[in-house]
Amino acid sequence: MKGLRMIGLFLALLGLMACGALAEETEKPIPKFKEVSVHDPSIIRAEDGTFYIFGSHMAAAKSSDLIQWKMISTDAGRGCTLVENVQEQMKEALQYAQTTTFWAPDVQRLNDGRYYLYYCTCRGDSPLSMLGLAVSDSPEGPYENLGVFLKSGYPGYDATRLPNVVDPCTFFDKEGKLWMVYGSYSGGIYILEMNPDTGFPLEGQGYGKKLLGKNHARIEGPYILYSPDTDYYYLFLSFGGLGANDGYNIRVCRSKNPDGPYEDALGQPMIDCGGKPGTFFHDVDYEGYGVKLMGGYCFENVESDTNQFRLAYRSPGHNSAYYDEETGRYFLVFHTRFAGSGEAFKVRVHQMVMNEAGWPVVLPQRYAGETPEPVPAEKQTGLYKVILHGRDINTAEHTSQLITLNADGTVAGGLTGTWECDGLTFRCTLEGIRYTGAMTTALDSKENVWVTCFTALDETGAALWGSHAAHEN
Repeated sequence: MKGLRMIGLFLALLGLMACGALAEETEKPIPKFKEVSVHDPSIIRAEDGTFYIFGSHMAAAKSSDLIQWKMISTDAGRGCTLVENVQEQMKEALQYAQTTTFWAPDVQRLNDGRYYLYYCTCRGDSPLSMLGLAVSDSPEGPYENLGVFLKSGYPGYDATRLPNVVDPCTFFDKEGKLWMVYGSYSGGIYILEMNPDTGFPLEGQGYGKKLLGKNHARIEGPYILYSPDTDYYYLFLSFGGLGANDGYNIRVCRSKNPDGPYEDALGQPMIDCGGKPGTFFHDVDYEGYGVKLMGGYCFENVESDTNQFRLAYRSPGHNSAYYDEETGRYFLVFHTRFAGSGEAFKVRVHQMVMNEAGWPVVLPQRYAGETPEPVPAEKQTGLYKVILHGRDINTAEHTSQLITLNADGTVAGGLTGTWECDGLTFRCTLEGIRYTGAMTTALDSKENVWVTCFTALDETGAALWGSHAAHEN
């Protein structure tokens, strides 16, 4: 009997060791990120599954996984591989705008299976701009110029009410119609219906339909994404200035129709969003509009962090977005600057989840291959770094404070209240303000540790982020 018990204990030990080995094998790997610098990244996925981002100055990059990126074009001069002899091919647009470079473009695959590059030029200190179209059989080019179709800034042009013809985003609606939303500062954001066979606007629309903005409001970078989960069209926008100290932040509004009208979480019509007559870059007039998903931020170090360098994001913005039909996942793609690094910028990708109210919420950590899944109860509690993004155009990063999610559903620390988690859905009330969003696992890439995190919005459209202190316990 003693021998049998010994054999049983030995087999049990082997079983435990096997389970431990299996746990190690199934532990989420930590990816190696490969960075690129593409300003105003606009994303598209090619037929072979490769992701491409196209940005200002004819910069472009590609990736198979949204984690490791490779530059394929760097600038509008000798580093441009997208367009052969670009300065000559696009001479009309460059000369009109009195520039040698390009602003934020967009690429769309149309009915003929070819890729269409919507390019734009702008002088920069005025809305002297042109928007044109080029085509290629490959997303990497070379693109052949088809000509320009919109211009702004000409004599007699009223920049307080008419659009600056830059920052195009083309998209198909759920009925298969092609649209282009565009605009930056000046008279606001406009939308045109396009011909899906030629890529050019349908005739007789002029500048199209106005969606928001006026009197040089600092609002630009429009991007529209349809969600089959909510049946809404989401119009992403960047408020503020793009410089490291100028307050770029990402906002969103929504509509049941591709061409609006769009509203924010408070039900405010976005057509009313803009500067007051006679004003110029008067942020106070419009910072109360839109759902603010993120602005400059920093998860401050705690004593247990192994990497004590300070990583502060400044002026994240000019985003694009992608919905993966196969997996049902949403991604936000943007560029950001960093405190202490001047005007240097990098591309970041974060995953998004739709909350109970039908608004996208952004995971607080960059995408590292995770799939949003419920977190086991024992990993939900503990010490969290939390950021209140507010709804301001913040020129300095909002910093984190510490709270503890207790097992009894209470919240203690810098903010107090209650919390609960039901599957992926996360709800909390902090200092009397209710939030709804999601709790899942993501990678703290500064600490190189997988952590529990949450993301949520309050009823006004202000974001709350929480990330578990990586080395607690």
